[in-house]
Amino acid sequence: MPQPTLRDWLSIAALGLIWGATFMVIALALRGYGPVTVATARTTLGAVTLWIAVLVLGRALPRWSARLGAHVLVIGLFSTAFPFFLLSWGQQSVPSAVAGLSMAAGPLFVLPLAHAPVPGEQLSWRKASGFSLGFLGVLVLMGSDALSGSATALPRLACLCAALCYAVASITTRRCPPIDPILLAAFALLVGALALIPAMPWSEGLPRPAGAVPMAAIVILGLVPTALATLIRVQVIRAAGPSFTALTSYQVPLWSFFFGALVLGEVLAPRFFVALGLILAGLTLSHRRR
Repeated sequence: MPQPTLRDWLSIAALGLIWGATFMVIALALRGYGPVTVATARTTLGAVTLWIAVLVLGRALPRWSARLGAHVLVIGLFSTAFPFFLLSWGQQSVPSAVAGLSMAAGPLFVLPLAHAPVPGEQLSWRKASGFSLGFLGVLVLMGSDALSGSATALPRLACLCAALCYAVASITTRRCPPIDPILLAAFALLVGALALIPAMPWSEGLPRPAGAVPMAAIVILGLVPTALATLIRVQVIRAAGPSFTALTSYQVPLWSFFFGALVLGEVLAPRFFVALGLILAGLTLSHRRR
C-alpha cells in the first residue's frame, strides 16, 4: 500500500472541511426543494461541471470493458445517487450535525467490507476491536427509541445507510481497472444523474424557482461537495487507499457540529456526543500503527 504524501494529507483536510459543511448546505436547500430534487440537482450540476472539465482538458475516453463498466456503475450509484438521496431524505427529520456524525461510521463499514477484496486491508484483531467499539457508538447514535418506532429512527438509519454506500463505493473505486481519475469521477456523477433524473418529476414534479438561499445552496452543492470533492476523493482513494480516505470521517462530524450550531442554531442531546466519542475512539484504534 503506497504511503500517503503531503498532497494526500492536504486533500483529506480539504475533504473534511467541504463535507462537514455539506450537511448545513443540504439543510438550506431543503427549505425550498424536496429531497429527490436536491439530490438530482446537485448530481446533475456536478456531472455537467466535470464533463466540461474533461472536454477542456482533452482527456481521452478509456477503452471500455465489461469489468470497467460494472465498476463505474457501482461507483456511480453508491457514491452519488443512493447516498445523496438518503442524506437529503434523512435531513428532513434530523439535524444536519446528526447526519454529519453518521458519516463517521463510514470507515467502520470499510473495515469488514475490505477484508477480503482489497490487498493490505485485511481485518486484524486491532481493527476488529476498533470496529466493535465504533459500532457501539453507532448503536448509541440510533438510540433506544429506534426500537419503539420513533419518527426520527428511519431518518437516522437512512444517514447511516448513506455512510455504508460510501464505504462500498470506496472499496469499488480502489479495485476499479485503470482509468483517469477525472473521467472516473465524471462517469460516476453521470451514472448518478441518469438514475435520479427520471425519479424527480415522478416523485416531486419539475422544480420551480424557490428562494435565493435554497437555489444558491443547490448550486454550491453541485459545484463544491459534489464535483470538486468527488474528484479529490477519487484521486486520494486511488493513491492512498480507501482506509486512508476514510480518515475524513474524523473531521466531518466536528465540522458538521460547528456549522450546524453556528449557522442553523442546532442543539444536540448529550448522547450524540457520546456516540461521536465512541465512533472516533474505534476509528483511532483501528487505524493506529503498531
